[in-house]
Amino acid sequence: MKYSIVTFGCRVNQADSMVIERDLRARGGVPVPSVEADVIVVNSCSVTATADQGTRQAIRRAARENPSARIVVTGCYATRSADEVAALPGVLAVVPNTQKETLVASHVPIRNNTPPPGTVPELPVFPLYLLDRTALTIRVQTGCEEECSYCIIPQTRGTSTSREIDALVSELRQAEASGFLEVTLTGVHLGAYGRDLTPPRSLDQLLRAAVDATNRLLLRVGSLEPMDVPPALADLAEAGRLAPAFHLPLQHASDRILTRMRRPYTLADYRQTVDRLRERLPHAAIGSDIIVGFPGETDADVDSLCEYLEASPLTSLHVFPYSDRPGTEATALADKVPGPIVRERGRRVREIGERLAARFRASQAGSQRPALTIEDGSVAVTDNGLRVRTGPGLRRNERILVAVPF
Repeated sequence: MKYSIVTFGCRVNQADSMVIERDLRARGGVPVPSVEADVIVVNSCSVTATADQGTRQAIRRAARENPSARIVVTGCYATRSADEVAALPGVLAVVPNTQKETLVASHVPIRNNTPPPGTVPELPVFPLYLLDRTALTIRVQTGCEEECSYCIIPQTRGTSTSREIDALVSELRQAEASGFLEVTLTGVHLGAYGRDLTPPRSLDQLLRAAVDATNRLLLRVGSLEPMDVPPALADLAEAGRLAPAFHLPLQHASDRILTRMRRPYTLADYRQTVDRLRERLPHAAIGSDIIVGFPGETDADVDSLCEYLEASPLTSLHVFPYSDRPGTEATALADKVPGPIVRERGRRVREIGERLAARFRASQAGSQRPALTIEDGSVAVTDNGLRVRTGPGLRRNERILVAVPF
């Protein structure tokens, strides 16, 4: 059986797709381009209308280019709009997030010499290069109970659910034994990790347990809400076991807009968090998410946002134009910002993001950083997230020391 996986959205979806691929490989599946696949799994995102559109386009293209393929769609868009997805050409199964872990067993044909549906074989090792990526991503938590007024994800991922520390530690040991050198721990609301367990645990405890249980793995953490940064973050980064590269969504620098968004912090809170990280870890990359064009946003709000960003210690920005999500509180808010104004504000903030990224890279020029070779070995990614060209003779998945070029 030949398969292809198309993944949209965040690291959480990437982690889920890696689990799907492990199951497919365990059943004798062989990865191929989608035009050659017997089965195409589309793991969808629904954080914006653009994400929904991207999923629809990918499904239509797959059905057009490979009409004999069995297309199985999962993820947040499939969960939120199952009937809409099922009506697309070539779609033979729509699997909600709650059933994603059994997707392969339930919806993918298997060979005669593989286990029957409903069983997942115990793999002695992790296969390397899942989704053709050099590092591994593991989802430690899913679901969210925050009440951000613009976000549909709590409706598509459900309440916060965490995996037990012992199971995660075992998986990390297995990954290390398989040859992985870097693992990213991710979640829908990563900072809420462990609150639902009995007894309750914390992300801080998970990080310390992960470090204690492994030897050479460099750990990375996925996106963290600014109010959830654990004490271990800076400690483990200083010790060299946690990558000094963080993503802390701000969304806006206007307290008025943050209140309308129902974000549980102020700009002063956020500023204190990132300033402390920068003081402890001067070489750290600190990225952020920004939403422009939220209902009621004024020119003055945008000026405040840009003023903060220009002077901030942030090193990269992901800029999203506000997108109505039916079923969220923000959809009913008045004072929607016209599209052309949203696009212009997005352009302005993206330009600031480009300057922040250039400033950070210039600040690192001439320094030596540990890095992991990726692709064919000709490129390495430093612990703080910079891509650097390497010399000849290197292979993929090697830990090296690189000089950041001027």
